[in-house]
Amino acid sequence: MTETWVVTGGAGYVGGHVVAALHRAGVDVVVLDDLSSGRAERVPRGVPLVRARAGDRPALRSVLAGAAGVVHLAALTSASDSVRNPLAYYQANVTDVATLLAAMTDVGVRRLVASSSAAVYGDQGTAVGPAFTEDCAPHPQSPYGTTKWIGERLMAEVGAATGTATIALRYFNVVGAGDAALADHRTGMLLPRILLARRRGTALTVNGLAHPTPDGSPVRDFVDVQDVAEAHLAAVARLSSGWQGAAVYNVGTGVGCSVLQLLAATARVTDGPVAWMPGRARPGDPSSSVADASRIARELGWRARRDLDESVASAWAAMSEAGSVIRRPGSWEAAG
Repeated sequence: MTETWVVTGGAGYVGGHVVAALHRAGVDVVVLDDLSSGRAERVPRGVPLVRARAGDRPALRSVLAGAAGVVHLAALTSASDSVRNPLAYYQANVTDVATLLAAMTDVGVRRLVASSSAAVYGDQGTAVGPAFTEDCAPHPQSPYGTTKWIGERLMAEVGAATGTATIALRYFNVVGAGDAALADHRTGMLLPRILLARRRGTALTVNGLAHPTPDGSPVRDFVDVQDVAEAHLAAVARLSSGWQGAAVYNVGTGVGCSVLQLLAATARVTDGPVAWMPGRARPGDPSSSVADASRIARELGWRARRDLDESVASAWAAMSEAGSVIRRPGSWEAAG
C-alpha cells in the first residue's frame, strides 16, 4: 500500500519544489495551503490541494486521517519583518506548530519532517568556528529565529511524549528554481531582489557594509532549492524506514558567500552588472551564517550537489520566463 504524506505550505516556493520531488519519487502527496501567498499552479497535476491554514485543527484532522506523515513547511520567514511584527511570527511558527502536533496526535500520525532555519544560531562570530554545527547553542537575534527554535523544541518534546518521530531541517539561504512555475517571487529574499534590480536596471540596497567579514557585507551559505527538496526526500525516507527519535540537521553547502560576491556572481551569470548602493544593516541580520552539513551527509546520505552559479542561472531563467509578480515581505509562504 502506498503511503500518503501531507505537505503543509506545499504551494509555496520551497514547498512546491518539495512536492515536485516527492511526486517524482512516487510518494503520494496531499497539499494543505491557504494560498495567501502560495500558488495553486505550483502543485503538480493529480496532487490534491486542500485550501486551509496550517493552524486549522478541524481541517488538519480531516486531511491527516490515514496519512503516513507530515512535511510541515508553512511558516512566516522574514527575520526583519519578525522584528516589526513578532506576534504574527509566534502565531504562525509556534501556535500553528502546536496545533499541527495536536491534530497529528488526534488521528495517530507519528512522523513529522519540518522546516527550521539557520536563524536559530544568530550571530556568534568566530566563537563557534567557521561554520555552525547542530551542536552549537542557539542564539537567535530575531523573533523569527526564536520561533523556529521553539518550534523545534515543541516537535521534540511532543514527539517524546507521543512516540512521534521528528526531523527538523535547518535551512540556510535557499536559492534557485527548478522551473518557471516554481520561481521565488518574495521580495524579502536576497536573490530575487538582486535579480529584479538586474532586470529593471535599478540599484539594489546592500544592507550593512560594516560587518566583520572580508568585504564588509554579510556572508551566507546559499543552497539550491532543488538540493533542499532532496534533503526532504532523504528525511521522509528515514522516517518511512521506521526510525524513531528526534533529529535536527543543517541543510547547506558549507561554503560562505558574501552579498557583494553574490552580486558579482549574478553579473557573471546574467552577463551584465548589478547596480547597488550602501544601506543600513537590518535588525536581526547576522554577519555570517555558514553550515557544517557533515551530520546530514553522514546520517542521511545527503549533500548539496548544485553550485552557486547554477542556482543563480536557474533563478534568472525562471524569473525571465515567469515574469515578475512580487509579493510583500513577510507574506505567508513555505519557509526559505
